[in-house]
Amino acid sequence: MNHKPTKSEQNDLNRRGFLRTGSMTTLIAMMGGVALKAEDEKGKPASATPSVPEEKHVGPPVNCAVIGCGIQGREIINTLMRLPNAPVVAVCDTYEAFLRRGKEAAPNAVGETDYKKLLAQKDVQAVFVATPTHQHKDIVIEALKAGKHVYCEAPIAHTVEDARAIAKAAKAAYKVNFQTGLQMRSEPQRHFLLQFVRSGAMGKTFKGRAQWQKKQSWRRTSPNPDREREINWRLKSSTSPGLIGEIGIHQVDVGNWFINERPTAVTGFGGIMAWQDGRDVPDTVQAVFRYPSGAYYSYECTLANSFDADYEMFFGTDSAIMLRQNKAWMFKEVDSPLLGWEVYARKDEFYKETGIALVANATKLVAQGSNPVEDAPYTNTSLSYALESFIANTGTLAAGVEDFVGNFGDSEQGVRKYLVDLMKTRRPAAGYHEGYEATVITLKANEAILKGQKVDLTDDLFEI
Repeated sequence: MNHKPTKSEQNDLNRRGFLRTGSMTTLIAMMGGVALKAEDEKGKPASATPSVPEEKHVGPPVNCAVIGCGIQGREIINTLMRLPNAPVVAVCDTYEAFLRRGKEAAPNAVGETDYKKLLAQKDVQAVFVATPTHQHKDIVIEALKAGKHVYCEAPIAHTVEDARAIAKAAKAAYKVNFQTGLQMRSEPQRHFLLQFVRSGAMGKTFKGRAQWQKKQSWRRTSPNPDREREINWRLKSSTSPGLIGEIGIHQVDVGNWFINERPTAVTGFGGIMAWQDGRDVPDTVQAVFRYPSGAYYSYECTLANSFDADYEMFFGTDSAIMLRQNKAWMFKEVDSPLLGWEVYARKDEFYKETGIALVANATKLVAQGSNPVEDAPYTNTSLSYALESFIANTGTLAAGVEDFVGNFGDSEQGVRKYLVDLMKTRRPAAGYHEGYEATVITLKANEAILKGQKVDLTDDLFEI
């Protein structure tokens, strides 16, 4: 029996909801996507990472357990239940109502209110940590010590100290797979677009910007005052990394990834503009990141207005690229060199600008036309891609450890070296290093926002 969300849950702003739903403004609905292949080095259309995965080899099952059965935890459970090799054997939450809903989503799972009892279950191979951010550290570290593979939601912690402790533990636990919930790192469309950016098709990339805007409060209600205080941890600066940590970390990480640099400083601004309800976490924030090359990346997030929703843009001297949901467009400068494939590509009009549609999983070049084309048939969410990568990489690593130890003995140096080579073929995913850097960057950005000033991102912050 599926749980019907309460009005409070329906109105609640899921801190990662934009990864699943995205936005489609009237403008986007008017334009229509088009299939387009990138050009390879020989000038021929090149295949891209598919947006709808081709049938893949399904590895051995990985028994999964989910700790934290709130909105995101249940989304993880529901996604795992759709995968052919990720049986959910246990769920855990300290709140009985959430635990009950978690068990409804995974009827065959054992329910626990104590995560330590769950970690003691021998049949649990992988753990998904979806508790409030400030509760991640102890759970993740104990799971790693218990030999479990761990998927930890992003950000991995609410302080730099806790994030470093998690990263150190993950680095030391070389026999298990650790993945951070930076879902866009596993998304085919982002990988498809990355080749345009890295190939120099944009010219010199000198700035970018991203935003997420939705008029909706983070506040949740409960008839129990103690429970209401507990579930509104995101509204307290002592436990919350703020909008830029809980929501912005995904788009900020994409900016760092595409620009291919780590920022050296961030300047922030923020305030409570709409929700004067006792919270001390800003409901509207802005942050500007500066990179060693001199490039800038700006990020805006607000709970006070919904117009223009969410997207990312990157600007180069030859062209700009805009990403909205599962679509992207390239806007060329008049003096930029002609790309061999662009004469065949569909052009979409944005008022006085013309965008060349870029879509992964292209099967052919589509001639120019005026009729809108339906969205690319994405059947998977960003979360689904991330969990598929986690399950596949977990299976590969576990089998690699077993094979090496069985044939050559349990030498740490030998196993580590073997796994480095083995995991070069892993599916795209964010490991502990990417998760730690993204967490630190957004935590310092939140600090800059709260102080209304510039904060330097020094090298020592990123040492693990």
